[in-house]
Amino acid sequence: MDVLVSPLCLLIERLLGYSPRLVSAIGHPVMWFGALIDYLERKFNRPHHPAHRRRTAGIVNLAILLGITLVITLPVQQVLRAIPGGWTLEILLATPFLAQQELGRAVHAVFDALGHSLEAGRDVVSHIVGRDPQALDEAGVCRAAIETLAESTSDGVVAPWFWLVLLGLPGIVLYKAINTADSMIGHRTERYRDYGWAAARLDDWVNWIPARLTAVLITAACFVTPHASPGKAWAIARRDARKHASPNSGWPEASFAGALGFTLGGPRSYSGEIVDLPAFGSGKRALVASDILRALQLYRATLNITLTVSILLALMTASARIQAS
Repeated sequence: MDVLVSPLCLLIERLLGYSPRLVSAIGHPVMWFGALIDYLERKFNRPHHPAHRRRTAGIVNLAILLGITLVITLPVQQVLRAIPGGWTLEILLATPFLAQQELGRAVHAVFDALGHSLEAGRDVVSHIVGRDPQALDEAGVCRAAIETLAESTSDGVVAPWFWLVLLGLPGIVLYKAINTADSMIGHRTERYRDYGWAAARLDDWVNWIPARLTAVLITAACFVTPHASPGKAWAIARRDARKHASPNSGWPEASFAGALGFTLGGPRSYSGEIVDLPAFGSGKRALVASDILRALQLYRATLNITLTVSILLALMTASARIQAS
């Protein structure tokens, strides 16, 4: 029954999400990772140490994080797959590492807020992006929400699902540990440039295939999304993805831009400083709140395509096992 784990994880998490009561009671697994990462960073990332020592400390501390994760999850999976019905508990343990429902909710909240006022939209979008919200007009708020939706479709949904399919429970948990470490310490600032080097490089590696797979899934979703172009989704992804400083983030963002006929990316403000970033696509830039709904429609279609692929993989695996037995 373990072949049912990945599609059922997608389905259950999409329908139920992660209970706010659980967050209040025990936190979220990503919060646990964050606490350990923060503890290790404060203890071992010494600014007065030379660069090579900070880089070594970052490598060792990342190994500690992943080692603890593997030591816990690998035996748990082996036990669960050895007992009748254990796969059901494996599903419950894996679903918190997907973010389908929460991502959609967070982006839809930006649309709802813009219905009240631009200031409300700025406030809500500030919870999901790092750019200066006060520098954003309505189009900027919409682009910020859609860009986050596109990028998080990869690292919040497709990538964890990919590693779940490939390596089971240890795969999805290890991926999320790496991704959390990158989001916390994988920055090119003076404090993290050396210490977070290993986290950033490893995150690039584990997202390389999923980011490109996300672009393929988005392209496929265009076939069942009104007014979305599969040809432009793939063409713009191939043309513009390489413009991004990250080897991976440009793929889903450029795919969304091409699919919907938008221009995403471009200059933005961080801590009062204008950063000139590349643009993706060559379509409409003056986005309005309703364009967020169009992006969410494409997002939901992408989730449906991902679930369909997951079911087909499960059926193929089950069929192969039956034939081999």
